[in-house]
Amino acid sequence: MDITKWKSMAIRKNKWLALKGLCSEKYRAPASMWEKIFDDYVGFQAKKKNLTPDKYMEQLIQKGKKK
Repeated sequence: MDITKWKSMAIRKNKWLALKGLCSEKYRAPASMWEKIFDDYVGFQAKKKNLTPDKYMEQLIQKGKKK
């Protein structure tokens, strides 16, 4: 696995089970559903800041690199 492309994270078990339940309703894999939820949230925040989602994502990535 290319560790520069993929990262892992831990989430609480009850959230994981809820995510799996949501995925079974929408016929998605958990990783795909997480990405959709994240993209929707980024779009929501970008709209609040009067930015495009791509521009806001760039800002977030730059902040993430600083840490």
